[in-house]
Amino acid sequence: MRAVFPGSFDPATQGHLDVARRAASMFDEVVMCVLTNPKKTGRLPLAERLALLADMTSDLANVTVDSSAGRLLVDYCRGAGIGVIVRGLRTLDDLEHELPMAQTNRHLSGIETLFVPADPAHAYISSTLISATTQR
Repeated sequence: MRAVFPGSFDPATQGHLDVARRAASMFDEVVMCVLTNPKKTGRLPLAERLALLADMTSDLANVTVDSSAGRLLVDYCRGAGIGVIVRGLRTLDDLEHELPMAQTNRHLSGIETLFVPADPAHAYISSTLISATTQR
């Protein structure tokens, strides 16, 4: 079975890598799909994020990297034959944000979402926090 791990990955973190590794142990293939988040100001160009993810996951034979812009995630999944969305959860705030999206995605497409709790060693790190601290 194929799964997608979507995100802006701007920048990719050790927490993202941890979720990707854990998902790779559960699925035949995991596609890390870089999406554009209109609520975030991007720091790294798309090509750089893709290259960084490819480098970070080079030891994971069943993890690939892709991007999608301007489409619903479920449309990307349908086109790619992907049946599961993987999402990492760091906090209850993440769950409150992710749960309605997971329910909507399932309603629209039948695609399930698997929530992977963050490793406590990485739970306090977010791309948004890293971007905010590096802009100074």
